[in-house]
Amino acid sequence: MPSAGRSLALVIAVVATSALLLQYALLIAVAWDGVGPWFGTLRYFSFFTILTNLAVALAASAAWRDGDAPWQRFFRSARVQGGTALSIAIVCAIYHFLLASTWSPRGLQRVADLALHYVVPALFVGWWLACVPHGRLGWTDPLRMLPFPAAFLAWSLVRGAWLHEYPYPFIDVDALGYAVVLRNAGVIALLFVAAGLFLVAFDRRVARTAAAAPPVRQDRGSEDDATR
Repeated sequence: MPSAGRSLALVIAVVATSALLLQYALLIAVAWDGVGPWFGTLRYFSFFTILTNLAVALAASAAWRDGDAPWQRFFRSARVQGGTALSIAIVCAIYHFLLASTWSPRGLQRVADLALHYVVPALFVGWWLACVPHGRLGWTDPLRMLPFPAAFLAWSLVRGAWLHEYPYPFIDVDALGYAVVLRNAGVIALLFVAAGLFLVAFDRRVARTAAAAPPVRQDRGSEDDATR
């Protein structure tokens, strides 16, 4: 990856990590006199937004460091990078169209909210589009990216049955019932796969365009200078 891409990856890792730490501090401050820090931490890691921003921070860190550790190779893989870009884009879309109107954060909570739902998604998706090598995704990859949101849904339902607390209103079984929640999950899964197929189509199109582009010809004067 060019140095500019690695530099931007570092910026994304710093922004995502800072936003995650800020949100954790704000949540624990609220939970301290209520459910306590342990259940507060459990609640923190029960949001898809948090888990996806964490994946962004790890993927960006792996791209910046370009090391050979197993976790770095994993987060540099085409499927993980593409799946992370897809997931964080869906986080942004669902929050903007379904959830943003349900509350009005202020102060530092507003900063964390904007960073996690808008700034980090824009930075990471833009980085994936412009800096990541393309042509490495296959048409079955969107289906192979589904275990992450599927595991999150399963965990949310188990946790909800235990604590009667759900991270998002559209998967609140206590309010909606399992039939409606599973229908909502199915719609989101279809959205995820459809967006994933678009992602693969874009990835392949960019790769074909780059392969078909004529090589850059060196200026004749530069060639003459190089022989002197």
